[in-house]
Amino acid sequence: MKSKPIYVEIDIDTSMQALWEHTQRPELHEQWDLRFSEIKYLPRNPNDEQQRFLYRTNIGFGISIKGTGMTKSSKPCEKQGRASSLFFCSDQKISLIREGSGFWKYEPSVNKIAFKTKFDYQTRFGFLGRWCDRLLFRPFFGYATAWSFDLLRLWLEKGMQPASVIQKAAIHYLSVFLLAFLWIYQGVVPKLMYPLGGEVQLLQQLGWFSGWEKPVLQLLGAAEVGVGFITMIWHKKKQVYKGQIVLLLLLAVAALIGQPELLQAPFNPLTLSGSMIGFCILAYLSSRDLPEAGNCLRSPESRAVRNKRAGGKIDGIHL
Repeated sequence: MKSKPIYVEIDIDTSMQALWEHTQRPELHEQWDLRFSEIKYLPRNPNDEQQRFLYRTNIGFGISIKGTGMTKSSKPCEKQGRASSLFFCSDQKISLIREGSGFWKYEPSVNKIAFKTKFDYQTRFGFLGRWCDRLLFRPFFGYATAWSFDLLRLWLEKGMQPASVIQKAAIHYLSVFLLAFLWIYQGVVPKLMYPLGGEVQLLQQLGWFSGWEKPVLQLLGAAEVGVGFITMIWHKKKQVYKGQIVLLLLLAVAALIGQPELLQAPFNPLTLSGSMIGFCILAYLSSRDLPEAGNCLRSPESRAVRNKRAGGKIDGIHL
């Protein structure tokens, strides 16, 4: 079965000229589009309607995917907007994409511009390449396109430089990952898997749950696992981190009340809670104005459905 083309659409509150320049000028385009690390236009014949270019995408470990492409732009139209078609290919044997094509559309509305793209491509490596593309690469490629479109929106609407936003997003998601990992680990390993490693004794010395230490420890472990998943799911909610800071302080105080000598241990409740509170603060401060792929529409029908639910006009554009 043939895979569906990738479609992404987002509304951006900006001028047509600004959006056109940020998507058509290579030095601006490569700043917000995660799919390209470098775009370089080749010399163009004044009579040639097509602009040829070279592109490079870094995939890590010093490896880059390089290719060539051609783009052709439509003439400006005040009512219908503008459009740009694209063809791209790569001769590198390690490139999953052999060649592809697509377009960008810029359609003005009352206050915003609908920026749309639709593209598809052919893969290498036969059956294995097609399945790898369908299960892994194409979903990731579509997500990266949508995330990049929202990154462009933040740049044009709020003046947030893409490099700064990407850095903030990296800090945020790394902090969230570490927080979630520590909560889940602390819930599963010492409390659910190996409760006799010291956690039961700690509750016994606390003296609050006489005879019920094991069930309470299991509930506490399950709760910590739940907090880990809550951190991942609602990672942009600032209340999540405020609640965690209070919870971490209570857990550290309770542990030290029951066994004060833990302060002498290399790894103790104070250092663990302090580290996790630090991650909470980082995630809290970096949770605002992050790009989200979910802010984009992922099919041409999505706008019609959204407009219909809102009681508005159904967009009549079919791609």
